[in-house]
Amino acid sequence: MAAPAPVTSTASTASAHAPARSYVGPMVLMTTLFFLFGAVTNFNDVLMPYLKDVCQLTDFQSTAVQSAFFGAYFLMSLPAGRVLEKLGFKRGIVLGLLVMALGALLFVPAANSRTFGLFLLALGLLGAGVTLLQVAANPYVSVLGPARTAASRVSIVGVANGLGGTISPLIGGLILFGGSALLKARLAQLPLEQRLTQEATLIKPLYLGLALFLAVLAALFFLVRLPEIESIPADEEAQATQAAAETGRRSALDFRHLLLGVVAIFTYVGVEVGIGSFIIRYGEAQNIQQLSGFTQGLVQGLYGIGESVQRLFGESPAPIDTTTGFTKAVGAVLTASYWFGLMVGRIIGIPLLSRFNARKLLAGVCAAGTLFVLLSILNHGETALWLVVLCGLCNSIIWPVVFPLAITGLGRFTKQGSSYLIMAIVGGAIIPPLMGLVATHGGGLRVAFVLPALCYAYLLYYALRGYRVR
Repeated sequence: MAAPAPVTSTASTASAHAPARSYVGPMVLMTTLFFLFGAVTNFNDVLMPYLKDVCQLTDFQSTAVQSAFFGAYFLMSLPAGRVLEKLGFKRGIVLGLLVMALGALLFVPAANSRTFGLFLLALGLLGAGVTLLQVAANPYVSVLGPARTAASRVSIVGVANGLGGTISPLIGGLILFGGSALLKARLAQLPLEQRLTQEATLIKPLYLGLALFLAVLAALFFLVRLPEIESIPADEEAQATQAAAETGRRSALDFRHLLLGVVAIFTYVGVEVGIGSFIIRYGEAQNIQQLSGFTQGLVQGLYGIGESVQRLFGESPAPIDTTTGFTKAVGAVLTASYWFGLMVGRIIGIPLLSRFNARKLLAGVCAAGTLFVLLSILNHGETALWLVVLCGLCNSIIWPVVFPLAITGLGRFTKQGSSYLIMAIVGGAIIPPLMGLVATHGGGLRVAFVLPALCYAYLLYYALRGYRVR
């Protein structure tokens, strides 16, 4: 999950009188960053079942992939703020990209040795780099240009984020679960340990390419002149301080709606990551022997695009077989569809949130999410699978509505409250392992999906009552 923070009025007073300048170059770079956030984060959804096989893990053990990545948000959010205070936006972004590049490079020795601990260390470094970039990029986009176009800028990077998150599971599934016909035939004849060792090497070109891209992007940010922008103008800061003083509160934690909002962000990120992480495993658990014509057409169409790209590089991809029912390759396409639904929902949500009551829309999507998951648990086969895929559409507007509701009325504690909300992204590190624990020791994946239903139910409570400022 890498959603941009809500827009606040943060353009400096001085900038209002400064000569007009072009922000196209910086916005292109920032949009690339948000595309990268989505791609790296959502690739973990195919990486998790891949490492489960390669490293011979249980469902619970495999969820450490998400814990290592999203745990960095909790550990690095406050230190990242201090780093940016010392280095500034530009050098902070360069440092974040280099930390990510180091994490990507660590995938090479991890794959060579098939050591799960090294994979987790690499993911932790990737997560730490993304956290530093998020803390820098979210406010920077909001103030990068005139205040009247801030919402448009946040929407643009949000769509880029969703696009990256849609494409990466599709590409990952094609490479990790598809492969060339010759390679698949050769691997099938090897003993188990040799086959797993060979399959572990499939990940290396992806992360080597990512490391190179990150290094080039870091060089571009280092060389390009980015405008320095103040975070909050002095007059706005003074007004916020005065407003907060009138409330008699000493901390953001004194606001009940903020505390409940932290739990809401925790559960939102947890349910979003948890469902995405288990779509492939959930599909396997449904024992689907025959896919519908719609699903077969969708899978073949999307895979056909990927196969065309592979042929351009001289490879001979194996055609995907959708006649044998559900496979990991099919699951990767449905995972991409889940994140595509979130991206489409964000695009649709832009005009809807400006025309209708945002809190009522939030209640509607949370009620729908609860219903979809419960119906999925009660159903079987492809119907159960598609019901959880549809939850991606429900997730689309939760962040941009909950975040502003949670910081309403905080005054001078707004920054502090925002930090707590960012730290709550750690829900993505905790809910998936809880689902994995239930799946492994408490009754299987069908029972594990009760947790996402409870998360949506809490979010519905927050939309109806928890948001109220007291």
